[in-house]
Amino acid sequence: MDSVQKVNVTINGIAVSVPKNYTVQLAAKEAGVDIPTLCYLKGVNEIAACRVCVVEADVNGVPMRNLPASCVLQVQEGMNVRTNTARVRKAVRQNVELILANHNRECLTCKRSGTCELQKLCRELGIDDVPYKGATRKAVIDDLSYSIIRDSSKCILCGRCISTCRDVQGIGVLDFTKRGFNTEVAPAFDYSMRDVNCIYCGQCIHACPVAALREKSYIDQVWEAIQDPDKFVVVQTAPAVRASLGEEFGLPVGTPVTGKMMAALRRIGFDKVFDTNFSADLTIMEEGTELLNRLNTGGTLPMITSCSPGWIRYCEMNYPDFLDNLSTCKSPQQMFGAVLKTYYAKKANIDPKKIVSVSVMPCTSKKTEAARPEMQVDGLRDVDISLTTRELGDMIKQARIDFLNLPDEGPDSILGEYSGAGVIFGATGGVMEAALRTVADILTGEDLKDIEYKAVRGLEGVKEASVTLPVNGTPTEVKVAVAHGTANAAKVLDAIRAGKANYHFIEVMACPGGCVHGGGQSHVSAKARLDVEPKRNRAQALYSEDERQVLRKSHDNPDIKKLYEDFLKGPNSELAHKLLHTHYHKREVYLPQE
Repeated sequence: MDSVQKVNVTINGIAVSVPKNYTVQLAAKEAGVDIPTLCYLKGVNEIAACRVCVVEADVNGVPMRNLPASCVLQVQEGMNVRTNTARVRKAVRQNVELILANHNRECLTCKRSGTCELQKLCRELGIDDVPYKGATRKAVIDDLSYSIIRDSSKCILCGRCISTCRDVQGIGVLDFTKRGFNTEVAPAFDYSMRDVNCIYCGQCIHACPVAALREKSYIDQVWEAIQDPDKFVVVQTAPAVRASLGEEFGLPVGTPVTGKMMAALRRIGFDKVFDTNFSADLTIMEEGTELLNRLNTGGTLPMITSCSPGWIRYCEMNYPDFLDNLSTCKSPQQMFGAVLKTYYAKKANIDPKKIVSVSVMPCTSKKTEAARPEMQVDGLRDVDISLTTRELGDMIKQARIDFLNLPDEGPDSILGEYSGAGVIFGATGGVMEAALRTVADILTGEDLKDIEYKAVRGLEGVKEASVTLPVNGTPTEVKVAVAHGTANAAKVLDAIRAGKANYHFIEVMACPGGCVHGGGQSHVSAKARLDVEPKRNRAQALYSEDERQVLRKSHDNPDIKKLYEDFLKGPNSELAHKLLHTHYHKREVYLPQE
């Protein structure tokens, strides 16, 4: 392979040789020089809108006009860049002050205080006052959805959320609206995010450097339930939460904190603490059996996973012709709630009407999923309240718990056991790998030892693999695909529509990287992402926990076996369908509500 062509540049007197396609900003990083950024999001939003990264530069002694933005300025041979001149410092400070002049500066009570990229930049620049006074844009607070709040008073018009929604997710709910001073970022026609084709994946929240977009919080409702002596409050935690929660307390990105998480939940005051990994195993039993039935009986193929609520909304609105392909299984979150208020309530002799089912998820779309009309059995909601990883971090801090010094504890019994297959649900490809571990064993009638299906791992947008298994006694090449991020899901479905692809089983996760990068996970700044890949680090945390588990296949989970023996009477049984399965329907893309 040809070597990458390089050029020689000098940044603040430091000579570096960098690839020819580098921007000055990336070259500065190679030189150990920090250039401030705000609107920049590597590979997603590189539009030089904020003008915070401007520099002085000349090429072979010829000065460049004005102050170019380093995030879009490509390096050239002989370029000499200066990032800390009086002219640059004055321009950067002035640009930030102009942003602040139209910004809601109630920082002490802001949701992003401490993780706000604008706040951090102001501290670095020593800005303690704003000299510009005048009119500000009229604030709009859109809090009508179950999942996301949009606050225009915090918006700095950086465009990061727009690029993420449009280019990464392929949806385009948000854009610049109006003109001039009145410009804001919003859905078209001033619609609420409740009323447009938003899937509530929360990737816009991750992209936002401030608090213009944030999750809708239900912390107060959880505290109220915990303090009610007539309520029995039970919590479940999703696989990906353990790979991010530690970041709320200063641990490196991707540090697994399973044991401390369990201990913290008990100290918060939950009556019982469980792990969604249990119902991830349950999902594999139901979904794997469903796949086997479709393979053996000529059912609708390819079967597509249904555990990502953002993906479900995307399919309902954009690919309704694939609704019959969706697995009828509820997500692990909802399955756990359904089993909790039936099987567990009976075992523990608790009135299910007194149970408050709380979930902690890496996902903002889970809040909307929990509120779906379909997600209830006999008038009881599967999940009453869904929190994000960030909200759990806030609750731990509010309870004054010394998280880092907690002992490691495990989940409570009856619904406590889980396998490594359940753990890896949080990473893209994890559901597929977990399903293959069980389906392969069932079809071959063997306890297979080669269980790591690494072809479906990794961050490639679409992954394909095949495994030869006996279907109806005939060796069959079972073709599978994995897509993460809805733009990648669209590529797979479009290829199937066009007759260019053929699969038996497809895993889709709405969020890039899967749940480990869900919209409810800890914030990682754009600058930190130049050095750390949260999706990769957090996924590795889950795979490492899988490797440490004694049980690594869902069908080996003894608590799952007992659930089927004592209650459900087998996967895909009549009772299992009542509690653990659901249906989906076509949604209008734009449907304003009165």
